[in-house]
Formats: sequence, structure tokens, C-alpha cells
Amino acid sequence: MKNWWKYLCILLLFYTVIMGFKGSIPELNILEESIRNLYFHVPMWFAMMTLMLVSVVYSIRYLSKQKIEDDIKAAAFAKVGFLFGFLGILTGAVWARATWGAWWVFQEVKLNGAAAALLVYAAYFILRGSFDDEEKKARFSAVYSIFAFVMFMVLINVIPRISNSSLHPGNGGNPGFNSYDLDSNLRLVFYPAVLGWILLSVWIATLLIRVEKIFRKKHGLDLEESLISPVINSSKNNKVENTDYIDFEEIK
Repeated sequence: MKNWWKYLCILLLFYTVIMGFKGSIPELNILEESIRNLYFHVPMWFAMMTLMLVSVVYSIRYLSKQKIEDDIKAAAFAKVGFLFGFLGILTGAVWARATWGAWWVFQEVKLNGAAAALLVYAAYFILRGSFDDEEKKARFSAVYSIFAFVMFMVLINVIPRISNSSLHPGNGGNPGFNSYDLDSNLRLVFYPAVLGWILLSVWIATLLIRVEKIFRKKHGLDLEESLISPVINSSKNNKVENTDYIDFEEIK
């Protein structure tokens, strides 16, 4: 069955939503009922990291093979990854309000790093929109995508772990969930939630890719030849121009 993973995605998310709101949770100080957000907030960032990784892989493939289809896939995965990162910040703000008493704690290095990471990828989309030439757009975007992914991982994974000002579990010297309070009940929902949200993000990205291919087919933009044909046509034109010049010299 070709689309088995889509059915799996639906089942996992249905299970996540039901158990996320109705399932049993451990009694935790401060976190209390807000621990249920673990099934939504954290998987959003796992989904974003997965999609941004896939995006940079396709960017590298484009630089290697110069196939426009790889650029289309890189852009689609980056768009959906950005969306899930934004949802991760929204769910994080709700959690921060419940546990820290504020929607945004400016001293929290991981929150600021997450916002900066989204800005880095916002610049990626601005860069793509600044080129009319498709070949240049694809090439510069692919190069920037590599830089953006490295910065993304540094901002949300490296800096918070070496900083002493982070309030997030597992950062700034704080123990992580898996070391003190991610009990068996939470794990039974958390891991399926991570897989379910990742599958949903991939599903959305594949839909964007399909829409882009339909658009290109409708407007006569071939995926294989769109970046090659202009070069060939340009070469042919140059040959004609050079021939005319030589003939002119011979007549003279």
C-alpha cells in the first residue's frame, strides 16, 4: 500500500490528540496540567529540524546535479519547516505563560535563539523572492540553505546547552525530561506524537511539491530542461551572431 504512512500519520495524531487531553499524566510541580503541551510543542521542533535537514540535503543535491526539481523540493520542505517552527514558538509561548508567568521571557536564551532561527529562514525566502532568473535563484538559495541550517542548529541546540541562562529542561544545567520526569505514561504518547507530527509535516511538503509541479506543467515549464534550455538557446544565438560577424568580415 503506497500511502500507508499517511494512514499511520492520521492514526498517530488522532491518538496524540485524544491521549494528550484525556490521558493520565504525572503530578509535577509548576508544570501541572501544562505538561500536556509536551505532545505538541516539542514535536513541532522535531518536525522543523527534520524538514530543514531534508531541505538542505536537496539543496546540496541541486548544487551537485543542477536539477530544478531538487530546488523545488528544498524550498517546499523549508516552507513547511518554517511553519512548524512558528507553531513551535506559539505553543511555547502558551507553555511559558502557564509555567513562567509570561508569554515571552527575554532572558531565556532558547526562546531568543528560536526566534533568531526563524529570522534566518525568513531571509531565505526573501532571497528566493529577490531573483527573477530561476537558475540564479536556485543556486544562491541552495548555498544560503546550507548556511541557514548550520546557524539554525547552533541557535537552538548548541548555544542553549552551553548557556547558563536557559530555563528549558536539558539546557543551562537543568535536567532534561528523560532524566527525571518523562515517565512511561508520557513516553507512550510523546514518541508517537513526534512521529505523527513529522509525518504530517512531510505530507504537507509533498502536497506543496505536487502543486508546484502542476503549476509548472500548466505553464509549460519543464522540470528537466528549464535551466538547460536558456543556456542552449543562448549558445545558439551566440553562434549565429559570430557567424554573421565572420561573413561580414569576409565580404569586407
